[in-house]
Parts: sequence; structure tokens; C-alpha cells
Amino acid sequence: MLKLNKRMYITISCLLWLCSMWANSVSANEARDRTEVLQDIDDYMNRSMQANHIKAASLAIVNNVEVFYAKGYGTFADGQQVTGDTRFPIASLSKSFTALAVLQLVDKGLIDLDTAYVSYFPELSPQDPRVHDITVRHLLNQTSGLNDKVNPDMTRTPQFQTLHEANRLLNKVQLAHTPGTAYSYHNPNYVLLANLVESVSGELFSDYLKKHIFVPLGMNHTFSVSTTQQINENKMIPLGHYLSLGRSIGQSEPLWFIDGPAGIVSTAEDMSLWMLAQFQGQLVSPVLMKQYHAAGDIGPYGMGWLANQDESSGRTISHSGIFWTYKSEEVVYLNEQMGIVLMFNSGINAFVNYSSFINGITDIMRGEKPETSFLNARNLETFMIVLILATLAWGMFAYFRIRRRNKRLTISTLILITVGRLIPILILLSLSPLVTFVGGGRVLPAFGIWTTLSSPVIWLVVWSLVNFVHLACYYYVYIQNTKKHL
Repeated sequence: MLKLNKRMYITISCLLWLCSMWANSVSANEARDRTEVLQDIDDYMNRSMQANHIKAASLAIVNNVEVFYAKGYGTFADGQQVTGDTRFPIASLSKSFTALAVLQLVDKGLIDLDTAYVSYFPELSPQDPRVHDITVRHLLNQTSGLNDKVNPDMTRTPQFQTLHEANRLLNKVQLAHTPGTAYSYHNPNYVLLANLVESVSGELFSDYLKKHIFVPLGMNHTFSVSTTQQINENKMIPLGHYLSLGRSIGQSEPLWFIDGPAGIVSTAEDMSLWMLAQFQGQLVSPVLMKQYHAAGDIGPYGMGWLANQDESSGRTISHSGIFWTYKSEEVVYLNEQMGIVLMFNSGINAFVNYSSFINGITDIMRGEKPETSFLNARNLETFMIVLILATLAWGMFAYFRIRRRNKRLTISTLILITVGRLIPILILLSLSPLVTFVGGGRVLPAFGIWTTLSSPVIWLVVWSLVNFVHLACYYYVYIQNTKKHL
């Protein structure tokens, strides 16, 4: 019996030792795998930022209902290191917070999603009767009938000063569409929603967000502002930038009233907590949470989110945030319980594909190799520089060729030449409507067109000036040849 007990003891000890070795081996593999993943993410971020002339960025990743990574990259203009606690404007990622605030008040029975917005403000007297048909849901889904053409947003002068002032726009506006029939992304929809939250709750909108969303989630470094001027004045926020001819240029954000649609400033660590809340649903009832993550009636835009579903990613909610000197991207994979937020201190640019950063990080998190596109800002800006230099070289060559021209010009030939040489000028004059068409009806201010298309605009200006010189030469030659034949 003693020998049997001894053998059992030895056998059990060996089994325990083997289990311990196996557990330690698994733990070591998991640690190594996580370390490798984080290193791959860091390498990808640094490489991609460098390829796109981005000075500072912040990344937040959640995975399996935990904060996986929150880190800053790059530096402030004064050399200060960006960290996971560095504050960045999140721009239109703010809309999902505003939508949640509305749904919280729906949960309390203070707001009805399908009740007319103006019914909460009896002092309003809209001239367009269709305004009475705009519901709270229409505003959330961006189907109110308002758009930038009938109700200026970024091009409004002067800008709004308060939410209540913005509310009065409904008295005079003529809707572009009957409410509920067409989608038009329009920031003032969410200005009106913020005003509704403020009116119904009896709290300032920024205070409401802090008390009912930020504090409960532990987002202690997050706050909301009313205008971009408050961003520019905050020294804790890295200076924004725009790109031009391969250079990243520091620039203050132009004045814009953003309370509701784009006014939140946050950090990578705080945005991690925000993404986790999408899985936990502690801030609103399950029924409303389901609506919160659903698409709208006539498109993917729901309540502060773009809701989609496909075979590879399952259900996702996402949004991008756009300022002229800041940019942000967010995607939450609801089925995978994974979320990624990226914030940058550079703004929207035709040559920077910010969504590719999200795609690259997603690939790494799934154990795949991220794709690296040749079409990055560095290569495209280099191409634009070469194109500008080639245009100048062609301009010089053509100038001397025109001056040496002996063949007599006819008036019809001169007219055709004039029309051809006016092409770049016509493109420049058409940029605003072209950008509005490509941007889904968004009307951009001149500064926005400049920051988005700086290098192409410079090339068009150079091309236009070269053509002006050529036209002057053609007309000079025409006049001289005409005099000779008199």
C-alpha cells in the first residue's frame, strides 16, 4: 500500500509538473504573440505616418471586451511626446455621443423618436410647412430635408454662437426634400439634436455629456466644446496640420460652430472605454441599443453611426471625423467584439487614405499582413511636384516656340487656342461645385478646398499662369503678323 501511494505521488507530481510546464509555455507564447502584434502595429503606424507626412496620431484598440492597446505616436510642435492620454478633436465621431444622449432621454420618456422636432419648441413658426414633419428620428438619420445648399454650415457667416440661435434657422429655411425621403449628411441636424438634449434635460449640452456619458464610462479626459476656437486655444491639444507639396504645415482650425455634431475632444484611452460601451450597453436599454446600432430606413446611416453587415466582418458600426487640420476614424466590429479608433493632427487631404490605417490595423489584429499601397501622400505629392516642374518646363519651351512662329494665325485658330488655354482656369472656377458633387452635397469653404486639394490647386494655378503668358504671346504674334500683311 505504501509503495502504491508512493507511485501515485510520483505520478501526480509528474503530471502537475508537465501541466505547469505546458501552462508556462502557453503563457509565454501568448505573451510573445501579443508583443509581436504590438510591434507590428507600431511598425505599421510609424511607416504609414511617415509615408503620409503625418506628425502626430493616437490609436485605440479594444478586443474581446478589454482594452488591447492605447498609444500615441509622434510629437507636438514643441517636441512633446504624444501619448495615449493626449487629447485630440474627434470631429464627427461626436455624433454617436449626441445620438446616445438623445436615446437616454427617449429611455426616460422625455423624447419620442417619431414626434415632430418643432413640437418641443412651440415658439418656432416655420415658413415651410414641411418643417413640421421633421421628426427626431429624421434628424438622427440625416433625412430631415436639410442640406448645405439650403442651410449653410461651414460657409455660414457669421457662425452660430449658441445652440438656441441655431434652432431659429427652422423658421426661414426652405427644405431641399420632404422629410424622410432623401439622405443628406448635414451637421446642423446634430446641432438641433444637441439643442433638444439641452432643452429637455435642463442641462447645458456639454454638462449633460459629462454627467451622463463621460463620467459613467470613466472618460475622465474627454470634454465637449462649442467652437473650433476653443480647440485652437487649448495648449494640451497638438496643433493641426494640412499637407501641401510634400510638407506638413501647422495651421489653426478655422472658426466653426461644432456643438453637437463635432465638438468632442478625447484621448485614445478614453475612446477605448467608449468602444467597450458598445458591447456592454450599460448606458441605454437593450431595445434602444439595438436601434442605436441599426441602419436608417433609407440607407446605412442610422443614429450617429454608419451600420453595415458583410460576410467577412459581420455587423459593423463606423464613422469618420473631418476637420481641415484634424482627422479621425472609428470602426467597431460588433460580432468580433473588436474596435479601432485613430485620431490624427492632420486634416482631410485628397492624397491621404485615412481609412487604410484602420484596414491595416484590422489585418494585423486578425493575423494577416497589412497591405501597403503605393498611392500614399509621399508618392502622390512627389508626382505633383514633378508635374508642376514639367508644366513650367513645357511653358518655357512653348513660349519660345510661339515667339518664333512664322505661320500666320487666323482668327478662328486664335479662338480655338484661347478656349483650350482657358481649361485650367475653368477647372479652378468649377472646383467648388465639383467638390460638392463628389462630397455628396457638402459645400466647402475656400479654405477647405485649399487644404483638401492644395497641391492640385497649385498645379492648376501654375498651368493657368503659363497659359496666360502663352495667350499673350499668341495675341502679340497675331497682331504683328496682321500688321505685316496690311
